[in-house]
Amino acid sequence: RHTSLGSFEHIARATLDRQRLRLQHFNRNTGARTAREVSPQRLTCYRDNWYLEAWCHTREAIRSFALDAIESAELLSELAIELDDAQLAEVLGTGFGMFNGRDVQWAELVFAPLRAGWISRQIWHPEQVGEFLPDGRFRVRIPYTDDRELVNDIMSYMPDVTVVGPATLAQRVMAVLRAGISAQSNSSSSCELKAN
Repeated sequence: RHTSLGSFEHIARATLDRQRLRLQHFNRNTGARTAREVSPQRLTCYRDNWYLEAWCHTREAIRSFALDAIESAELLSELAIELDDAQLAEVLGTGFGMFNGRDVQWAELVFAPLRAGWISRQIWHPEQVGEFLPDGRFRVRIPYTDDRELVNDIMSYMPDVTVVGPATLAQRVMAVLRAGISAQSNSSSSCELKAN
């Protein structure tokens, strides 16, 4: 995803110089724009995208911001507060993907034999636990705290994956599948009408 060079330079400088930033942040899920004052802790490249991990003074919590969702970044004169690695790991290193927190749940996924060999070699999370089943399927348990990214990854393996648990994750996947089928059905109907 595209990140403006100017914003990246301000954010990188603030991170290195231990200075606070004032961000204008766009939330892709809600469409809301918010002003945030943050103490940058580190920059992380994940799946070819950059993220700022910071103490958010506005929310009084550790947050991760996708750089492409930061519309502006203003360097402030105040020094950033510094968190140690253990504090960051407690929040940012607990679950699958970039969306993290303290409430860890475990996803249990079972992959069809067609995907089993490939999935068995993938590292989704350092604490994952996987095993081949007698029928050639592969079962993996993955810790997560926010299901948004996990649901997207699960969808990319459909129909060769089954969500065994927890029930809330299985329900979210079903809801996304139903919404996709509905959107595709509506799209197909309008295409048929245009063709007639």
